[in-house]
Amino acid sequence: MTAKPFPKREALTICFAHGAYQLADRFAHRNTGITHFQVRSLEELQARAAEADVIVASMMWRNELLALSTKLRFVQSISAGTDQYDRAAFSAQGVRLASAAGVNANAVAEHAMAMILGIERHIVSGRDNQRSAHWRPMVSVIAEREAELCGRTMVIVGLGRIGSRLARFARAFDMRVIGVKRDPSIGGDSVDKVVATAELNGVLPEADFVVLACPLTPETENLIDVVALAAMKPTALLVNVARGKVVDEGALIAALQARRLRAAALDVTRDEPLPATSPLWAMPNVVITPHTAGETQAYEDNVIDILVDNLDRLWRGDTELRNGIV
Repeated sequence: MTAKPFPKREALTICFAHGAYQLADRFAHRNTGITHFQVRSLEELQARAAEADVIVASMMWRNELLALSTKLRFVQSISAGTDQYDRAAFSAQGVRLASAAGVNANAVAEHAMAMILGIERHIVSGRDNQRSAHWRPMVSVIAEREAELCGRTMVIVGLGRIGSRLARFARAFDMRVIGVKRDPSIGGDSVDKVVATAELNGVLPEADFVVLACPLTPETENLIDVVALAAMKPTALLVNVARGKVVDEGALIAALQARRLRAAALDVTRDEPLPATSPLWAMPNVVITPHTAGETQAYEDNVIDILVDNLDRLWRGDTELRNGIV
């Protein structure tokens, strides 16, 4: 089905749907004159979806809302990931969809680098020692001291905006960077070497750090499995700022418990929030942040920049949206 006619500016109503982000407030600062409101829960969104021509949402989205949203013409995702949206259903309903890819590329890349530095420079353990008022003495065992990044190798899985940005950070630390991407023939300018996803296990033995920055797709689900973990050096660090399902979590836990992998830094997990019963919480060689790598004080304005651009495109009748999905 072709896209439905898009309402004029004076007839448009936007629903911002997020429990924490101040999207409506930041949008109001633009003085667009466009009618808009914000909901903070799924229940509110379900109750008011029929009022909206445009919905700006992320994890609050449910595909059942397409049936409730009779006026809906466009959904602007707040997140870069779009696996929660049924693309076929959007196409069938004639509703356009765009992602927020790139909106938090700097933040996620910086977060991944911060996690690596926090572990390698013992900032994390230093914070733990601070809580117990423990002044750690000098370390005689060389392998247990703080480490440097210069000259070491980072494998980055996914060379989109986040992965490419992280590669530049790593190279600024004089690290060697290997990129892994679906099509290695393009987009490898920011790394020293690039290989196809199918060749991942072949480069894992070279990695001191493996950073996952890829989208969740059928091809990347459980990409880091028992075989991949076995290919990594036991001294390696795994960083996941992608999606939890990219990693076989049971296999990861087993590898960490057996010290076949030195450490993991996880911003995402298979189940979120991470259940209190998960052994990951208590593991000393694991650092966990609650899916906050993309959090930034600029998030709302970055999303609204994309939204406003896409609204202008829709009013002009453009077929191509910025980060267009459907």
